[in-house]
Amino acid sequence: MAAAVSAAVSFPSTKSTTSLSSRNPIIAPERLVFKKVPLQYRDVSTSGRVVSIRAQVTTEAPAKVEKESKKQEEGVVVNKFKPKNPYTGRCLLNTKITGDDAPGETWHMVFSTEGEIPYREGQSIGVIPEGIDKNGKPHKLRLYSIASSALGDFGDSKTVSLCVKRLVYTNENGELVKGVCSNFLCDLKPGAEVTITGPVGKEMLMPKDPNATVIMLGTGTGIAPFRSFLWKMFFEKHDDYKFNGLAWLFLGVPTSSSLLYKEEFEKMKEKFPDKFRLDFAVSREQTNEQGEKMYIQTRMAQYAEELWELLKKDNTFVYMCGLKGMEKGIDDIMVSLAAKDGIDWIDYKKQLKRAEQWNVEDS
Repeated sequence: MAAAVSAAVSFPSTKSTTSLSSRNPIIAPERLVFKKVPLQYRDVSTSGRVVSIRAQVTTEAPAKVEKESKKQEEGVVVNKFKPKNPYTGRCLLNTKITGDDAPGETWHMVFSTEGEIPYREGQSIGVIPEGIDKNGKPHKLRLYSIASSALGDFGDSKTVSLCVKRLVYTNENGELVKGVCSNFLCDLKPGAEVTITGPVGKEMLMPKDPNATVIMLGTGTGIAPFRSFLWKMFFEKHDDYKFNGLAWLFLGVPTSSSLLYKEEFEKMKEKFPDKFRLDFAVSREQTNEQGEKMYIQTRMAQYAEELWELLKKDNTFVYMCGLKGMEKGIDDIMVSLAAKDGIDWIDYKKQLKRAEQWNVEDS
């Protein structure tokens, strides 16, 4: 694994606290419109003479304010290739990146795109596996988060990478079941064709602000979009983007042999100690001071006060990808901290979502 990863790291680069009240939605004031209409009344003081006056009596509805996205949405392409008109790429590289004793296999794969799939960090692609289903119809596409930056692992904007776990399980009848698409992908050999759709998605796009604090919470292959973020932040040079904020990655896995891209992330931390923080949560090997298994929310609880202070700032963005239950664990941490400040965490999280600062995607 180390050899494969170190080769990836050496790819050439390509040049290329506000108060809570500030989160309230901006509503434009009513605009007064002076419309001339006759309004008559009887002026008794002038012996009953009827006097006609003109007054403003109508208003217009509030003007709508166009919301500007805080993410890098400009020029984002969506659904260039659809199931009826997919793109055919080729597998250039496919390597297992988990140890032999890990609970399950995860593979890193690189496909050729020749620049025809102009994706961005945080988007996904669809893959249509070969063959037909039990009804004799072509398999339906499966979506996978992209694990490479827009420049790709080779730095030429002509490839796209995925991080895929081989799905194998025993059903209630004791039969071994293999996930159709994951096994198709994990078994690909270099040179094999791959049917691709997309790109899709805007939920997980990176923040526009290069000075933002970006907190990334990933479990297992949920690391994929965060690898794409971090390559752009720390392994590449761009004429129009230089990251000067703080990137904080929490990665949760069952065993240390399941830590994906560990060498890459540790290299980033070594090179940019002031801009990148890295915390692993290895549930079957680590515990906290109370002896509890170290899940991602358990690790985050150790920094709860600091995380809450960051979440009160308008330039902090949280991204979450992986197990569905992770978000509830984080809610449990934040509820009491927010309450100390007289804030309802669930309502506050809704404000963060509206402001595009709380982003969740299931891997």
